[in-house]
Amino acid sequence: MKIIEVIADSAHHDTILAIAEHQQVEDIWSGPLNEDGRIATRILVQPENRQKVLDALQTVFHNADNYRILLIPLDTALSKPVEAKAETLSAEQLEAKKTKEKERKKSAMMSTREEILAQVKKNAQLDNNFILLVILSAIVSAIGLLENNLAVIVGAMVIAPLLGPNIAFSLGASLGEKELVIESLKSIFVGIAVAILFSIGIGLVWPGDFDSIELMSRTDVAYSGTAIALASGAAASLSLISGTSSVLVGVMVAVALMPPAVTIGLMLSIGAYDNTLGAALLLAVNIVCINLSSKLVFLFRGIKPRTWLEAHKAKQSRLLYIGVWAISLALLFFIIYLRHKTQT
Repeated sequence: MKIIEVIADSAHHDTILAIAEHQQVEDIWSGPLNEDGRIATRILVQPENRQKVLDALQTVFHNADNYRILLIPLDTALSKPVEAKAETLSAEQLEAKKTKEKERKKSAMMSTREEILAQVKKNAQLDNNFILLVILSAIVSAIGLLENNLAVIVGAMVIAPLLGPNIAFSLGASLGEKELVIESLKSIFVGIAVAILFSIGIGLVWPGDFDSIELMSRTDVAYSGTAIALASGAAASLSLISGTSSVLVGVMVAVALMPPAVTIGLMLSIGAYDNTLGAALLLAVNIVCINLSSKLVFLFRGIKPRTWLEAHKAKQSRLLYIGVWAISLALLFFIIYLRHKTQT
């Protein structure tokens, strides 16, 4: 369970109480009238009703000012248990009860739309921290690739912040959040560009060879890598929806975006353009697969905008979005096929 705290003008207090009663919340209590005319009301909500209560509150306060809706985590709730009453249920009632319990368990594992958005926006911000993490990851990844050190490469994968903007781009398209889509695109392009440029610089001053196994393995893409990228993108999206962010570390390692981006820069620094193309194909396949699979996860788990009009607009862009990524993946497959055919 979580607590939804609403701080709003006293004129909205009865409406808030009505919403809580209609949604059959666990408990509700209010504070005194503040000097600014607002009342703080806290609502204890079961997981299956959390999104419904938030949607109802946002509808009420859509055109209102001077209000706050806060979602507060709750670790433990101590209460006196209500003694169960003996009752006889029909087969239909038992089935309805089982269905409701399944929905409750499913909802308990899902974060609300607002929680997912808040988390994703943090990961998509193009700021100094993002740029610094990209630079550090590029340096670590380049050294690991050139020295054939897998442990160092894995460390670079964990540091790299490139996965966040890709998931944010997919979620932004699902919810029709144009600002999030634009911000995440900026982060993706800037992050990849910075990684490639720094890798070119490292390659120009590197005194050793450029033929390590780890480096050369990133200059080609196999069809099996597509399945890994698709599964990893889906896992990243599910981890956000369910709130199990610890899964993201494993996803970062499974579908690495930084090593192929760094490989592009290293190969460009020595003029190995065929290998550069192979690394670019690997990076492109990973990006396309992450976005396609995460989009499908958001679709099947019912992540959509709050209002009907927003949902209708998002549905149109969603179909276009999925179609573009599917066509892009098919085109990449064709290019990979032609490349392998010319090499044999």
